[in-house]
Amino acid sequence: MVDFSLRHHDGALPIMDDALNPGSASLSLEGVPYRPASSAQIKRRLVRRLHDKQSTIAIVGLGYVGLPLLLRFSQVGYRVLGIDIDEEKVESLRKGRSYIEHIPGASVAQARAHGLVATTDFSVAAEADAIIICVPTPLGRYREPDLSFVTGTMDALAPYLRQGQIVSLESTTYPGTTDEEIKPRIEARGLRVGEDCFVVFSPEREDPGNDKYKTDSIPKVCGGVTPACLEVGLALYGHAIKRLVPVSSARTAELTKLLENIHRAVNIGLVNEMKMIADRMNIDIHEVIRAAATKPFGFVAYQPGPGLGGHCIPIDPFYLTWKAREYGLHTKFIELAGEINSAMPQWVASKAIDALNVRGKAIRGSRVLFLGIAYKKNVGDMRESPAVELMELLAAKGALVEYSDPHVPVFPRMRKYHFDLKSVSLNAKTIAGYDLVLLTTDHAKFNYPLVQRHAKLIVDTRGVYLKPAANVVKA
Repeated sequence: MVDFSLRHHDGALPIMDDALNPGSASLSLEGVPYRPASSAQIKRRLVRRLHDKQSTIAIVGLGYVGLPLLLRFSQVGYRVLGIDIDEEKVESLRKGRSYIEHIPGASVAQARAHGLVATTDFSVAAEADAIIICVPTPLGRYREPDLSFVTGTMDALAPYLRQGQIVSLESTTYPGTTDEEIKPRIEARGLRVGEDCFVVFSPEREDPGNDKYKTDSIPKVCGGVTPACLEVGLALYGHAIKRLVPVSSARTAELTKLLENIHRAVNIGLVNEMKMIADRMNIDIHEVIRAAATKPFGFVAYQPGPGLGGHCIPIDPFYLTWKAREYGLHTKFIELAGEINSAMPQWVASKAIDALNVRGKAIRGSRVLFLGIAYKKNVGDMRESPAVELMELLAAKGALVEYSDPHVPVFPRMRKYHFDLKSVSLNAKTIAGYDLVLLTTDHAKFNYPLVQRHAKLIVDTRGVYLKPAANVVKA
């Protein structure tokens, strides 16, 4: 492939793909000798194409991270390719439809009108100048990192990698993943990272349902395997994200993401432990937090709950604790917070069982309505939701569990759990028919006064009900 826009002062034309031009140094075009492109030329050409929006951007993994990013690149004028192994997602995008509640279908339809290609075929990656990987990084059976989605994606992409591309990993992972898993797979293709192609780690910071911060307005950390990689990475994200935060290496970027979420996990663990202490002392922890939050400095309010949910906070700390062992370190503080947070569903289940017992009801045979089953309020995101673990715990004790969630009309497919249920509509009659209403996700759409008026018993894990009431138990 000849790039006619990069003519040197001596008249030589760089060749961008030596593999297609064997013995290229001896070839000529109208008497002008060819010369293999230098790494500087490859980088300059890619940077220019990114700056000029001539590049095609491929996003692999079209979930809560990948889809918003795909739409953002399309919005600012890039040609975009969406790759996912889920045929249902791909078909939805082909029809201009959204499958994520807070992303309007109109945004997808607009991207389709601007040339969005959605496919399960990884070979289209050969057309892309930039490949951004946004796939899950779950935990294994023993809370060890499961990088199978990342490595499997790279193996599927490998045959289509070429000179003059950048690969960006956005999936949260332990420090060293980009260097140890991504880079070798690219170099196995005969490509030199930092010279022929470029690799960065730029962690996602999506917050589903947060109207204040969108993909373009959340500052984006970016670290390259080499300085040249970082330069290309900044060019990749420069038009799509308002503020970029360059760091010295991919490892630094990887640890930055872990620190952000471990900071939250540890503080939530602390306040969950405080909740249990306050409960034993018959003190309302939510009242304590509201009072402490009036201090204008030195205190950040974290809220307790039924457990951690989402794709990051319950998982990310264990990626670091696992990697730290390689260096002979034991992350006792982080692991303790993880233990506390992981124990919350069991603690809430015990509170619910005790609350029923006080009222002369056994958990076996009791009708329990879960109020909200998404992992956080005002979204339908079910990833690692503690409400589902609670449903499993109480069902195992013999409870007849159902749920009401305006954001989750039908219980979705999940890796660990399955309930053949649909969301229950709330009215005075249905609410009164349950022995227990377990408030697990505090969606704004719920009519909380209606629930309190008609529920026999409410176990509130979110501090929604501020005033003491005979039918409300805090958990």
